[in-house]
Amino acid sequence: MTADPGLYDFWPYLNRPKIEWPDGKKVAFMVAPNIEFYELNPPANPHRKSWPRPYPDITPVSYRDHGNRVGHWRLMDMMDEFNVRGSVSLSIAMCQHHPEIIEATVERKWDFFSHGIYNTRYTYGMDEAQERAILQDSIDTVQAATGQRIRGYLAPALTHTTRTMDIIADMGFTYTADLFQDDQPQPIKVTSGKLISMPYSLEVNDHYAYNVYGNAPRQYSELLKRQFDQLLEEGRESGTVMCIPLHAYLIGRTHRMEPFRDVLDYICNQNKDEVWVTTSGDIAAYYLEHYYDAALADIEKYNG
Repeated sequence: MTADPGLYDFWPYLNRPKIEWPDGKKVAFMVAPNIEFYELNPPANPHRKSWPRPYPDITPVSYRDHGNRVGHWRLMDMMDEFNVRGSVSLSIAMCQHHPEIIEATVERKWDFFSHGIYNTRYTYGMDEAQERAILQDSIDTVQAATGQRIRGYLAPALTHTTRTMDIIADMGFTYTADLFQDDQPQPIKVTSGKLISMPYSLEVNDHYAYNVYGNAPRQYSELLKRQFDQLLEEGRESGTVMCIPLHAYLIGRTHRMEPFRDVLDYICNQNKDEVWVTTSGDIAAYYLEHYYDAALADIEKYNG
């Protein structure tokens, strides 16, 4: 039995090479809306069911459809108010299903990374050719729809094979959001290319806050502020990353919007002198240029 996935070495948080974000900022802050499409009757995966009840399980599909019909438009308006560009975790099929949403995000110069073709089609059991085909489709489709060459990957429904990290690095992706081991980027072990882990979050993800922990909207906003406060305190010693992963069918409900506005005001206005409001793509590019080599050398030194 293998206890360690072997994707990264142990590397204690203290005494690492210091990170300084642009203009001396202490926290690199990004908001990551998951813009997704859920199929009513996706092809069956033998390793995991898409929906818990028999077909047609219309309730969870229509529940999530609120995000595309209503929630994203509310969220985009609010993020505009605070000059926050989204780091979009994109179900690539959205480019065909709802191009108007993609067009609206492109107008706002949002950044994109792949979240698979559909969030209802899992990577489990795929061979290498299938995985590469999905990733190539992601690259080609997003390039055609947005003009961007995507560099990041969050596997659909967080499902992987043992080859996933090697494949994305080999295909020119530079960061993965699938690992939750740190509050700073870290080099990932791959057979070719350079790949880093981008701090994402399950703990402050609105899915977990609302659907798992049962938080009230004000509880969630206080959770986000506490997360930020701690990362800011530590970021004054060495730069940290705060990501707020969102789903518009959750955060975009009417009663949850105003508490979230308070969070954006707290981070982007009240603490603006110490916060780099940015995107995952910009964080990855900056880290790779300025800190990747030093981090790799320090990791190798620590581990002998």
